[in-house]
Amino acid sequence: MNNSPIGVFDSGIGGLTVVKEIRKVLPGEDIIYLGDTARLPYGTKSTESIIQFSRENTKFLIDRGVKYIVIACYSSTSVALEILQKEIEIPIIGVIKPGVKKALELTRNKRIGVIGTTLTIHSGAYERAFQEFSSDVEVIGRACPLFVPLVEEGFTQHRATELIAREYLEPLQKDNIDTLLLGCTHYPLLLKIIKKIMGPINYVDASKELSKELAKSLAEKNLLNPSGKGNITVYLTDLSINFKEIAERFLGAPLKNYFRASLSSNKEKGGV
Repeated sequence: MNNSPIGVFDSGIGGLTVVKEIRKVLPGEDIIYLGDTARLPYGTKSTESIIQFSRENTKFLIDRGVKYIVIACYSSTSVALEILQKEIEIPIIGVIKPGVKKALELTRNKRIGVIGTTLTIHSGAYERAFQEFSSDVEVIGRACPLFVPLVEEGFTQHRATELIAREYLEPLQKDNIDTLLLGCTHYPLLLKIIKKIMGPINYVDASKELSKELAKSLAEKNLLNPSGKGNITVYLTDLSINFKEIAERFLGAPLKNYFRASLSSNKEKGGV
């Protein structure tokens, strides 16, 4: 199992920001990434649909021999992680708890802000996760649904993005938070604008914290790959016109091995 790849799935290509952080911590690990671009966004879907999609994504990765599964999707983590942990034998980790633990380390006034998609915020997953580790923290959630399309359009420094960000974030300023958790794979790409609005508080990128926890877990389970080359294979359920440009923006590196995949048959439709 040591030489087997790590499997990562997301509702789209935003989860490649998680892959980017995993590569920094575990440069020798091979990774298979599945982005369900044909059915994104998950954040507006029903709980039942997200659970079904997450099961299909998991099966796709297991069929390709992965040794560990990372759910890079916050919506899937919110509603499907615990279900999948009971259903599959290989270890699986989501993006919520690693960020929660880091936020609790950093906060001093016990007032933590969380920004994410509408489903992630309204699912209550973050409140439950924080309560699991601390009973005296106040969590203030704020849905920022327009951040995802703005990032995918490449508007990470656009004045329109800053105006929208102010609409979302200025209420959090009044809540006197001292720590802000970025609860979506896309949001780290907006960190410069977010910091401009929110000022000198603590910021938590859950992708970085997940990567550290993943490395620790792999070591504990004796699953580290001592001879891997760090190859990345990307499968997407739909290939948009500009997907490669967006994917490389998230990954921070050229995208070489990518294929279109069908979850219904669990077979690639062909390489590109």
